[in-house]
Amino acid sequence: MKLALSDKIVVPKNGEKIRFEEGNLIVPDNPIIPYIEGDGIGKDIWNAAMPVFDAGVKAAYGDRKKIAWMEIFAGEKAYEIYKNIFPDDILIALKEYVVSIKGPLTTPVGGGHRSLNVSMRQELDLYACVRPVRYYKGIISPVRHPEHVDIVIFRENIEDVYAGIEWEAASKPCLRLIEHLNNTYNLHITQDSGIGIKPISKSGTKRIMRKAIQFALDEKRSSITIMHKGNIMKYTEGAFKEWGYKLAAAEFEGRVITEDDVYKKHNGKVPEGMIVIKDRIADNLFQQLLIHPEQYDVIVAPNLNGDYVSDFLAAQVGGLGIAPGGNIGDGMAVFEATHGSAPKHANLDKTNPSSLILSGVMMLKYIGWQEAADIIDKAVSQAIAEGYVTYDLAEGRSDVKKVLKTSEFGKAVVDFMK
Repeated sequence: MKLALSDKIVVPKNGEKIRFEEGNLIVPDNPIIPYIEGDGIGKDIWNAAMPVFDAGVKAAYGDRKKIAWMEIFAGEKAYEIYKNIFPDDILIALKEYVVSIKGPLTTPVGGGHRSLNVSMRQELDLYACVRPVRYYKGIISPVRHPEHVDIVIFRENIEDVYAGIEWEAASKPCLRLIEHLNNTYNLHITQDSGIGIKPISKSGTKRIMRKAIQFALDEKRSSITIMHKGNIMKYTEGAFKEWGYKLAAAEFEGRVITEDDVYKKHNGKVPEGMIVIKDRIADNLFQQLLIHPEQYDVIVAPNLNGDYVSDFLAAQVGGLGIAPGGNIGDGMAVFEATHGSAPKHANLDKTNPSSLILSGVMMLKYIGWQEAADIIDKAVSQAIAEGYVTYDLAEGRSDVKKVLKTSEFGKAVVDFMK
């Protein structure tokens, strides 16, 4: 039986659902898009970002198109309303309305509730965490050439250690597992160990690789790098690499070429129109991304490596405050601010809303509203370049015209659309 939304959710009367039919998004001119305000600074950044989205759509389409926003609740706000941080309404709404966007949700450390973000990804099978990272002129960076960074990470979003299969040290299940492993496989795991399992599947690898290659083809990107630690974890991350190469060869023959074949068969020159598939061991890739980021275009990574490298690259171009992201499956997507909820900054109207704004740019592109996405992206770029920034991007800049509050930055972006 199909579950219905509770009366705690107000469905806009002036909107229509986005649908996913036969592999295509069907987007009306007045789509209902659920949003989660988020914890901590969520309210501040949402109050800044939503007028930006509305202004960008209006600047692109006049009155012909408009988003009908529908608030749904998770985390602290949900607990106030439902006495439950992850009520049924979340998954019902996200499934029914197909495309949504959210602010940061607090992730507990240690015992207690599982990460709400991970729970959403797994329950909705949002297997691709897509993180574009690029430099905006004017930002002070710790590296010499941040302008060379223009990389999109495709992070497998369901498996790996994020599957949440682990047992606490000294717990009965953990002790039984240690005993079984030691006795059966002649291992020497100490009794005071915690145990976690790292599943990486062939099917999960193939679908994230497929999505990354199709993106590279659609966006005319030049290369895809498989990030792994297969020299040590041979049957998980090593298999991720091998399965990735095999998928590329089997499904994209004539459109991709391995790095080895570029040198062996073409004297180091990439044939016109071909995308290069290569791989790098994780620790080496971190070094290469510092020294030669221009050599990397799209990165495909298992979950944990993808988490690390996304934040590592973001640090080169201004930090997580300007890093957007989207969790995308087959016919469903949740876009999100990639930073934490920063509760100590809550309600201070201080933090940078750019991560959420640029995640909205990703969302608009996803639903086919490219013109609105471009207008907002250009306005964000102009505001930063001309020195109208929040405190995090003002540090070290001598040409800052004004250090803006969260709300003021949103208004500045809208002004740059005019």
